[in-house]
Amino acid sequence: MTTDATHPTVTDEAVNSFDGAPDPRLRELLTGLVRHLHAYVRETGLTQREWERAIGFLTATGQACTDTRQEFVMLSDVLGLSMLVEEVNARRAEGATEATVLGPFHLTESPVREPDATIDLAGGGEPCVVDVRVRSDDGTPLPGATVDVWQADGHGFYDVQRPDTQPPGNGRGLFTADAEGRVRFRSCVPSAYPIPTDGPVGTLLAATGRHPYRPAHIHFIASAAGHTPVTTHIFVAGGDYLDSDAVFAVKPSLVREFEDIEDPEDPALARQFGLSGPFRLARFDLVLERT
Repeated sequence: MTTDATHPTVTDEAVNSFDGAPDPRLRELLTGLVRHLHAYVRETGLTQREWERAIGFLTATGQACTDTRQEFVMLSDVLGLSMLVEEVNARRAEGATEATVLGPFHLTESPVREPDATIDLAGGGEPCVVDVRVRSDDGTPLPGATVDVWQADGHGFYDVQRPDTQPPGNGRGLFTADAEGRVRFRSCVPSAYPIPTDGPVGTLLAATGRHPYRPAHIHFIASAAGHTPVTTHIFVAGGDYLDSDAVFAVKPSLVREFEDIEDPEDPALARQFGLSGPFRLARFDLVLERT
C-alpha cells in the first residue's frame, strides 16, 4: 500500500474491496462506514493506544451481553444512535403517535393478559390504572389491535434485573384492544431509574461526567392490520430527568399526566381494578399510521 497522490490510500483500497458485494445496499452501508471511520481516525489523530482501548471497550461490551441484558443496545442508546435511527426512519402521518427507542429490556416475550388485568405482580408501588385507546390516524378505533407493554417497577427495576424479588413477567403484558379499540390495565406508577452502570456503558458515562438516569415511563408497541406498528413510551409528567434523559428519547408529545384520583368520580372503575384507596389514572391515545 502507498499513500502518495498518484496511488490509492488505504481508505480507497478498503472501499474498493467491497466492489464485488452482490447486495448493493450492503455495499453502500459498508463503504460509507469505512469512509466515515477512516475520516474519524484522520481528523482526531487516533493513537495506537486509543485504538487498543477502543477495541477493548467493544470487546467488553459484547462480553457483558446476556439473555437478559443487551449492553450494545445501551451503548447505542447513550450515544444517541438509537434515537437517530428512529428519527431517520420516521414517516409519521399528522397526529400519529411518535416513536422512541425500544430500549434494552424488551428481552422476554410479554405474557398474554386478559382485559383489565394487572401487570403489577409484585406490588409495593403507587397503584395506577392505564386507559389506552388505539386508533387510526383518521380517528377510527382499531379493535383487535395488539398492545405490548413493559415497564420498571416502583423502585425502577425490570423483572429481568431482579428475578429474586420480581416474578417473571412482572410489569409486562400483551393486550388485545376491545371493540372500542381500548386497552386498560392496572399497574404501578413507574419511577425514574438509572440504566445499568456496572458494565462498559456505565464506565463510559462515569468517564464523561454524564448521569445514567431515565425519566419515569412505560413502554408500548402497538400494532394493527393495515397500519404501521409504533414503538413508543409515555413519560410521567412532572417527573425528574425529562429534560436530560440518558438515552435522548423524551418527546413533548409523549409526556402524559398521571392524574391523582383521591375520591374516584367513577367508583365502578376503582372497584373493577380492586382499588379501594387513592390511585393514579393515565388516559391517552396510541395513534397508528395507515399503510
